[in-house]
Amino acid sequence: MNCNVLGVALAATLMIPPVPVSASTILPQEWESYRTAYISETGRVVDYANNSISHSEGQGYGLILSVLADDRATFERVWDFTRTELMVRHDGLAAWRWEPEADPKITDPNNATDGDILIAYGLVLAGAAWDQPAYTDIAAGMVRTIGHNLLVAVDELPVILPGAVGFVSPETGAVVLNPSYWVFETIPIFAEIDPTINWNAVTESGLDLLERAAGTKTGLPADWVVLEGDGIVPAENFPPEFGYNGIRVPLYLMRAGLDPAYLEPFRANADETGLRKVDVVTGEVLEPISEPGYRLIQAAMECTLSDKPIPPELAQMQATSYYAATLQLLALDHLRRNRPDCLEKGP
Repeated sequence: MNCNVLGVALAATLMIPPVPVSASTILPQEWESYRTAYISETGRVVDYANNSISHSEGQGYGLILSVLADDRATFERVWDFTRTELMVRHDGLAAWRWEPEADPKITDPNNATDGDILIAYGLVLAGAAWDQPAYTDIAAGMVRTIGHNLLVAVDELPVILPGAVGFVSPETGAVVLNPSYWVFETIPIFAEIDPTINWNAVTESGLDLLERAAGTKTGLPADWVVLEGDGIVPAENFPPEFGYNGIRVPLYLMRAGLDPAYLEPFRANADETGLRKVDVVTGEVLEPISEPGYRLIQAAMECTLSDKPIPPELAQMQATSYYAATLQLLALDHLRRNRPDCLEKGP
C-alpha cells in the first residue's frame, strides 16, 4: 500500500491534517469471520496454530485490520489488550510473546521489531482515520525508539534489528536479520514522524537484502540471514529455509508499490499450488505453503507481473488459520484499492 492509500496522514500534532478513511475494503462478512475466529472479547488476537499464544505481530495486524474494516470498537479492544498486557517494557515497545497458560503470561520480554512496527502503524492509521491524535502520539514514541535503538549500520546501510537482545554476535559482531521485518509501506510514514532518521536508507537496505538473495542458488532469502561480504547467507542456528516469514515479503513489496521486478524470484518459487517452503542452500522444496491466504499472494504476484486475474475462490477471505487469513485480508485490501482489475474476472 502506498503511503497515501486510505488518505493516510499523520495527526495534527505532526502538522499534517488527518484525512478520514474511505469505504472499508474488507467486506463485512469477511471481517465478521476473521474477528469471530481470531479476536477474543478481551482484544487478544489468538494464534491457534501456535499453541493459542498471542504476540506483538498479531496484535499489530489486529489493529491494522480493524482500521481497514472501519471497526473502531474492535480496534479499541485490541489496543487495550496490547497496551495493558504487552506494553510492559521500559522503552515503550511491546514484549513479543504472551502465553495464556503461563504465569506470568509474558514468557519472553524481548521485543519483536516487526510487531512494534505493525502496532505503531495501526495506531497511525487509527489516528488518521478517526481523528485521534493521542494514538498518533503513542505511535510517534514507538517510531522514535525503533529508529534510534533498533537500527544498526551494516555495510553503511541501516538495517532493522529483529529485537533489542540476541541478534548481534558478541564474538564477530555479525547481525542476524529477517527480511520480512521490512514492512515497506510504513517507512515513508515513519519518515514523516521522525525525520532525524534516514528512513529512505532503511528501504534501500531492505531492497539490498533482496538483491543479494537474487544472486544465490534459489534467488530467495532465508527467513533469517546474515550479510557476508557482498552476499547473503542463512544465519547460524536457524533453518536455512525460505518459509512462513518470507512469504510476507512479496506482499509487503506489492502493498508499498515498489518495483515489481523484486517479485520475480518469489514468483519463480511458486507453482499452481502457491508458494513453497524451500531450502535456500540445496534448492530442495520442503513443503507447499498452500492455504488460500498464501495462494492469494502468489496470484497477486501473477496479476502484478502479467495481468492474470485472481481466481474467484481467492477473491474473498477464507478463515483457515490466523496467519493465512491475516495475509489474505491484507492482500485483498491492496487489490481492491490499487488493482481492482485483478479481481474483475477470473479464469
